[in-house]
Amino acid sequence: MERHFEHELEKLNNRILKMGNLVYVQVHNSLEALLTCNLELAQQVVGLDNKVDKLDVKIDKLCQRIFALTQPVATDLRLIMSALKMNNDLERLGDLAVNISGKIEGVSEYKEILTELHVDELANMADLIVKDVVNILHSRNTTFVKDIFTAASAIEAKVQAISGRILDEMMHKTDVIVVATNLIIILTQIDRIAGYSTNIAESIVFIVDGKMIKHKNPFKEGRLGTTEVQEVGE
Repeated sequence: MERHFEHELEKLNNRILKMGNLVYVQVHNSLEALLTCNLELAQQVVGLDNKVDKLDVKIDKLCQRIFALTQPVATDLRLIMSALKMNNDLERLGDLAVNISGKIEGVSEYKEILTELHVDELANMADLIVKDVVNILHSRNTTFVKDIFTAASAIEAKVQAISGRILDEMMHKTDVIVVATNLIIILTQIDRIAGYSTNIAESIVFIVDGKMIKHKNPFKEGRLGTTEVQEVGE
């Protein structure tokens, strides 16, 4: 029974890693399609979503089966609980990539605006944060979690700055309202990508260190490991 339990946990871990890899491809390709206005690549992102959704269901069912047939405790329990949460967050990242891809056609004739507004820089930041999260998902090295929170804050600030410029243009030029609206939606999706990335980082900390850092940035003032971080069981 114990051997079967270990096999199920290994299968769960492998499926979460596979989910992370698939979603990173979605996010990367959606951002690449955005910057190059590549509608064919954007469509590939949408096409991959069905595969991600199927894996999402498999992971949920596997977690339910492990809970039903065993009584996991300590580290194993944290892994299963976090797997459910990360699975949901990863699936949402995939949805955000699809949302971005769906808006690319609406901005494809204004490629120069993306560069002018430094959306290319923002897209590269978003691509890197998801790549880093997936790397930490593989390595379970929480040392680099701080970088995820720092990057997320930088992305949020940049999204606000670019959105402000776009809204200002909308007020003075009515002919840009349609493309500006599409850009605002895209920026919102990128901001959410950063948010879900920190969610996954939080789950990794919970698995490895048994600490809950939800709803707070423990790295803002170097607080990781202090009373600001809630230990499991408190």
